[in-house]
Amino acid sequence: MSDVSRDFLIEPELAGMRLDQALAALMPEYSRSLVKEWILAGAVTIVGRVPRPSERLKGGEAVAVRAEAAKPGEWLPEPIALDVLHADADLIVIDKPAGLVVHPAVGNRSGTLVNALLHHFPDLATLPRAGIVHRLDKDTSGVMMVARSRPAHTLLVRQLAKRRIGREYQAVVRGVLVAGGTVEAPIGRHPHHRTRMAVVEGGRAAITHFRVLERFGHHTRLRCRLETGRTHQIRVHLAAVGYPIVGDPLYGGRPRPPAGVSPELRAGLASFGRQALHAETLTLVHPTQRETLVFRARPPADFAALVALLRAESPAGE
Repeated sequence: MSDVSRDFLIEPELAGMRLDQALAALMPEYSRSLVKEWILAGAVTIVGRVPRPSERLKGGEAVAVRAEAAKPGEWLPEPIALDVLHADADLIVIDKPAGLVVHPAVGNRSGTLVNALLHHFPDLATLPRAGIVHRLDKDTSGVMMVARSRPAHTLLVRQLAKRRIGREYQAVVRGVLVAGGTVEAPIGRHPHHRTRMAVVEGGRAAITHFRVLERFGHHTRLRCRLETGRTHQIRVHLAAVGYPIVGDPLYGGRPRPPAGVSPELRAGLASFGRQALHAETLTLVHPTQRETLVFRARPPADFAALVALLRAESPAGE
């Protein structure tokens, strides 16, 4: 019996997208590869007919999904500590620490956020991906939402798809920006390095807004606002315009401390073992209570210590 039963009326803004891309955007809890498998297996129909994954949408189509969800397999509850900012019958919000993988996968069957959620909230075992609606990268810290009921899951995914959920991040980048701005550049899989994303022609539309919070001698602290939510979006966009995030192992290139910095700052930059990116603010409409909620998570100790080192080296310009 199908355990994924979803119906969509394709919105005009999705016109021109491939069917598998659009469904992956509408159901971010499932990978695009799994969605493609469903389409090829005949589990997705458009007005009763079975389409191809590559079919381009025109807008207004009625799409039905009746598929088997990926089974949790060995996903087991584990008593991993969580910083829970909010919890009710429909919504959970946590402050995810850096270093915590979100989903179990090959090589990470335990010790993940899903394992922790299943321990603290056993009822999540009945939901796809234990209720996770969106992800943060392993080494990105900060605020993250989880649906606790199927209706809430549907409504939160819909808010994401319609760009109605506000997400703001803090980032420390290499280089000194004069002013804020917007990066609007499509993102897709890197043509040669399949574990990386890149700005590519034909990629999915992606928009990142940023403004300067502090300037230092060789670095800048930014606040970034996502208008879209592509994989590694902020990391890819900032690197593409020449301001990679400090400590980013994929998009920052070989770390080269600026000439003339103090031994303390040199050591601090070398020892910062992750990308300096923190999800600070999440704004959403509660899926059942319908009130607008704002959740904030202060940058963790390692991020704050890095900023303090930069301030000590070169007092902020703003």
